[in-house]
Amino acid sequence: MGQPVVHFEIIGNDPAKLRGYYGGLFGWEFHTGDATSEKVSQPGMYGFVDGSTTGDGDGINGGVGGGPGRQAQVLFYVAVPDVEAALREAESLGGRRLMGPEPESGDFAVGRFADPEGNVVGVAGPSA
Repeated sequence: MGQPVVHFEIIGNDPAKLRGYYGGLFGWEFHTGDATSEKVSQPGMYGFVDGSTTGDGDGINGGVGGGPGRQAQVLFYVAVPDVEAALREAESLGGRRLMGPEPESGDFAVGRFADPEGNVVGVAGPSA
């Protein structure tokens, strides 16, 4: 069985404006706080979306964040048993590591890679 998609992110220069836009468009409610790493979003500017409050309560958790100077992007995160191992595997298959693991070790970390076509994908889970 494959690894599940567990989180999405929408990143931009003006996180508050993006939260207003997506809240109005999709009815999402946000709990604003800090992302896992400042490399993901400026502190205090990451709006978490609880998947249990969307659709029939079975949506995917997500976040809208970023800050000044952040590259606009939309990405998803796949749960993996080891973030560092997943990033190494992505590289061995022709991808390129972009970030991570962040933090470098612990019970929960994130990483990002670009696939051979340049699409950015995130991985999340523990990291040794």
